[in-house]
Amino acid sequence: MLTQPAYARRVSSVTLDRVSSPRGELVLRRDGEHCEIVSNGVFLMDTRDGRSERELVRAAVARRAGPLRVLLGGLGVGFSLAEALAASAVGAVTVVEVEAAVVAWHRTHLAPYSAGGLDDPRVTVVVADLLAWLGAGTEEYDAVCLDVDNGPEWTVTPGNAALYGDTGLDAVDRRLAPGGTLAVWSAAEAPAFAVRLRDRWSTVDTRLVPVRRGGPDVIYLARGRRAAPAAGPAPAVGPAPAAGPATAAVPALAGGPAPGSASSPAGPTPTTGS
Repeated sequence: MLTQPAYARRVSSVTLDRVSSPRGELVLRRDGEHCEIVSNGVFLMDTRDGRSERELVRAAVARRAGPLRVLLGGLGVGFSLAEALAASAVGAVTVVEVEAAVVAWHRTHLAPYSAGGLDDPRVTVVVADLLAWLGAGTEEYDAVCLDVDNGPEWTVTPGNAALYGDTGLDAVDRRLAPGGTLAVWSAAEAPAFAVRLRDRWSTVDTRLVPVRRGGPDVIYLARGRRAAPAAGPAPAVGPAPAAGPATAAVPALAGGPAPGSASSPAGPTPTTGS
């Protein structure tokens, strides 16, 4: 989920719904054939591509024997949910989404993009703050896929940064089953976050997903916890190790990169929103 000015338009956008939540105003609008979500006047995401959102799940469940229990942090426009349900190894999916309106839109305008996933018997949807929800339960998951805000180092909603810090990663670790995979979507590479991952997991890989605008979207994959998660917040992260994680690029489609999600800036710029 990225924030940047919306596309230059050849057609006028049409507002499909406008709601207020504790985090401010949320708008669903249609621009030609595509839907866009705007929060407090700031563009968040659209339905133009979704390759990186699909890769988030695909990489997390690849070469795993089922039935897998998958946790999706963030519903968005539904690409990740559709990918999870298309994977034969996935037996159950829990989606935690903070905005009730986003869930409701997947009953109407966004249903095609999540492949009608809300009606799939394998799916459980929870409307809650993800970090609070993680801390309140004990169920474990074979894959935890996080796509909240713009990723670890460019959050625009107060409080979301905690999910990617020590407290959030400890909460995720307690919910990750032995042998499980944590997959994290990011708008750009996040070196400090990669350090925190390497402090906790023995294998951390990075996948770059080309997009039309700016640098690639980034998927972090972490496996093999170094130690059982602590009962409380982890100690402060120490200096970064000299060696960085392996990085792999996801090939572009033939003829160049596919039209990127509108959420792929050349770099972070100061902004506000949720």
